[in-house]
Amino acid sequence: MRLLPLLLLLLAGAAARASDDPFLSGAANHSYNIDCGGAADFTSSFGRRWLADQFFSPGGAAGMVAEPHRFPQPQERTLRFFPPSSAGKSSCYSLPLPPGRYYLRIFSVYDNYDSKARTPSFDVSAAATLVLSFRSPWPEPAARSGAYSDLIFPSATEPASDVCFYSLSTDAPVVASIEVAPVHPLAYDGATTGADLVLVNYGRVTCGNSLFGPGFTKDPDAFARVWQADVDFRNNDLKYDAITAGGRKIFGSNQPPNYFPTKLYESAVTTGGDASNEIEYLMPVDTRLSYMVWLHFAEIDAGIGAAGQRVFDVMLAGENVTRIDIFKQVGGFTAFKWTYVVENLTTSTLSVKLVPVVGRPILCGLENYAMVPLEMRTVPSQVAAMKALKESLKIPARMGWNGDPCAPRAWDAWEGVTCHRGDRGLVITQLDLASQGLKGFITDEISHLKDLVSLNLSYNSLTGSLPPGLGQPSLVSLDLSSNEFTGSIPGTIGSSKLQTALLNNNQLDGQVPERLYSIGVHGGVIDLSGNKGLCGVPTLPACALFWEKGGLNKTGKIALGASFGFVLLVILIVVYILCIRRGPYDYDFEFPQDLTSISAISAKRNRYQRAKSVMLAEMEAHSPEGFYTNGSPH
Repeated sequence: MRLLPLLLLLLAGAAARASDDPFLSGAANHSYNIDCGGAADFTSSFGRRWLADQFFSPGGAAGMVAEPHRFPQPQERTLRFFPPSSAGKSSCYSLPLPPGRYYLRIFSVYDNYDSKARTPSFDVSAAATLVLSFRSPWPEPAARSGAYSDLIFPSATEPASDVCFYSLSTDAPVVASIEVAPVHPLAYDGATTGADLVLVNYGRVTCGNSLFGPGFTKDPDAFARVWQADVDFRNNDLKYDAITAGGRKIFGSNQPPNYFPTKLYESAVTTGGDASNEIEYLMPVDTRLSYMVWLHFAEIDAGIGAAGQRVFDVMLAGENVTRIDIFKQVGGFTAFKWTYVVENLTTSTLSVKLVPVVGRPILCGLENYAMVPLEMRTVPSQVAAMKALKESLKIPARMGWNGDPCAPRAWDAWEGVTCHRGDRGLVITQLDLASQGLKGFITDEISHLKDLVSLNLSYNSLTGSLPPGLGQPSLVSLDLSSNEFTGSIPGTIGSSKLQTALLNNNQLDGQVPERLYSIGVHGGVIDLSGNKGLCGVPTLPACALFWEKGGLNKTGKIALGASFGFVLLVILIVVYILCIRRGPYDYDFEFPQDLTSISAISAKRNRYQRAKSVMLAEMEAHSPEGFYTNGSPH
C-alpha cells in the first residue's frame, strides 16, 4: 500500500490559546507531545509540554537536522532514526492509550542529518495497520523542511497502542515528533466507521486563507487540525476570486462532534472572470482505497439573501453527486457541512469540481480522507505470550520484536515468527529462532500459543527447565537441541500430532515419559542423545531402582509410601497389645528412669517381692488343697 501524506511546510506563529488546544491537556487526558530524539522535557513557545521520547522505549538512535537554525521549534530539530542492522526492521513507540478514537500527527524530516544526501524509504503503521509510506526521493520541500502527516485511528484494546516504523532494504526510518490526542467518538461518522477504519488525511485545505491551526498560528481548532492553504491543490487553468465575511459573525461553527473552526468559514473562493467558470481542486489519491470527502460552505456574501440565488452542482471524480443551495439549507453566514464517500477510483488524482447552475459557486474548505480498513490483529492472549517470550528469551533489539507480532500483514511478522489467520484474529503457528545467541529461558506462557505447529530454539544458550506448557496439542515439530536445559522432561510433551522431538545435547535428566518416546515407535523422529541423566527407554540406561538424579523416581516414591504404611501398622499393633489388651492382673514392670540408683533398684525389688507375696496368698486362698510350706502340704 502506498499512501501520500499531507505535506505542510514549517511555519512559525504566535502561541495558540490553551483552552482550544487538546494537546495541552496532557497525560491526564491521554494526549502526548513526544520530542523524538530529544533528551529532556520542555515547554514550547505555544505552551505545549513536550516529552523526551526515552519514556516510550523507541530504540534506535538520536540525531539532529543538518541546519537546526532553520527550524523554529526545538522538537523540529531533533529526530530519531532506526538503522535496521541494530534496531531490526520494525521499531515502535508505545503510547498508553485506553480504547477510543485519537488524532495522530507525525512530523518527519530528513535535512541530510546523516550526510548521505539520500532520503530514506519506510512505512508507518498505527493500530497495527499500514497508514503512511515514505518513498525516496522525497519532494524537496519535505526533505529539507519536513512533512506533517495526520490521521484518525481507533486505539487497541490493550493498555497501549503502537506507532511503528518499518525499514525498506537498509534504509533507516526517521521521525522528528509524534503528537496524539483523543477526539469525539462520533467525529467524522465515527458511529459507522470509527471501529473499523483509519482515516488518513490526503488533503485538508482552507479556501482563500493561509495555513492556520494550533501549534502553527494563534488561530484555534478544538480538534487540533492544521488547515493548509488551497493554492497547491487548485486547477490553475481556472480563475479564482477570494471573498471574506467582512467581520460578520458565523453561526453553527465549532460544534460537536467535529468542532470545525470558525475561521474556516470566514473566507471562501469563488470563480473569477466569466460566471460560467468552475471551481476545481485536484487531490492526490491511491486508487485502491475509498475516500471520505468533506466540503465546507457558508454564504458569506451579503448580496445573497434568498434561496435560489446561488446554486451549483458538486462533481466528484467526474460524477455529478449533488446540487447545493447554501442559503436554502442554512441561511446566510451559517456553517454548512456536506460529506460523500468516493469509491472505485481509476486515476491517482481525485477531481473535486463545483459547476455553476445559478450564480457563481463558492467553497470555504475541503477535506479528503483515505478510508484505510483496520487490519486484523494478533489474538490478544497470543500477543501477551509473545511479549513474555521476548523478555524470557532475551530477544535482541536487532530482531525487531516490536508492535503486533503478526500485523500489518504487508510486513510479514516478527523475525522468526510465522502467522496465519484464525477464527478470532491472527495466530502464531511457527517460531524459528535457531542460532540467534539467545541466553534466556522458556516461560510457561508459551502455553497460550495454542496454534503453534513448529518450535525451533536449537543452537542457543537457553537454560532452565522445560515448562509443561510446551505440550500444545497443535505441536508437530519440536527442536530444542544444543542448549543448556536442565531437569526432567514434562509428561505433557508428546501429543498425538507431534512427529519430531529433538532434545539432544542438553543437560536433561530423569525418566523419559513413555508418551514422548512413543513418537519414535510410531514412525516419528526423536533424539535424546547427549543428555547424561536421561534413562528408562531403549538406547538409554535403565533408571535406578529407587533413585534418579535429583531425587526419588516414581518407583522410589511408591516404595517409600509403602514402607511408611507398614511401619505405621506395626506401631498400631504394639499400642493395641500394650495398652488396649492389658488385663486387671497386668502390672507395670517398667525399668526405672535412673538405672544407676541403688535405692531405686532396691525399691523396685521390694515392690516385686510384695507383688509375689500377694500372688501366693491369692493362690492359697483359692486352692482346695490348702497351702504349701517348703513344698509340703499342711
